[in-house]
Amino acid sequence: MRRMVMMAGAGLLGLSLAGCNDEGKIATGTPVAGGASATAMLATASGGSAGRATATEVAGGVRFTVDASAMPPGTHGAHVHMVGRCDAPDFATAGGHWNPTQAKHGAMNPQGPHHGDLPNLVIGNDGRGTVGATIPGATLAGMLDADGAAMVIHAQADDLKTDPSGNSGGRIACGVFQPA
Repeated sequence: MRRMVMMAGAGLLGLSLAGCNDEGKIATGTPVAGGASATAMLATASGGSAGRATATEVAGGVRFTVDASAMPPGTHGAHVHMVGRCDAPDFATAGGHWNPTQAKHGAMNPQGPHHGDLPNLVIGNDGRGTVGATIPGATLAGMLDADGAAMVIHAQADDLKTDPSGNSGGRIACGVFQPA
């Protein structure tokens, strides 16, 4: 079962999305003592700071949190990409979404989601927003392979179902994960 919790602004919005019906088989979100973590500092194509993303091993998976700033207001796709490169202007060097299970894109896709899928990031009028999700079965060792991984923020909302990227548009911010 994939559970995703979205946080908007300073408050916690308890939104739970179920990806399948394996209720109770995986307990995720409990921090692992001495669990590994990684951080990605997000930047725009012009090099401006856009916040940071963290990945932390928890019981049964990896917890991702994005704390964005100085971003355009609205709803944006947020995805873990499979290559640890963020070359401007379009961040295409980050490759496709992290997908070690070869699933389809999106929590609303019956053949998805894959490990790189996160809930949409909602940015307020102040340019700030936060989103978090625990990805069951994911590991930092799997994510931080020989070519690394990156967090990418897209220009538009992710429709959570269309392969390969949910029609989320161009890449507007990117950060390479570095082990903490």
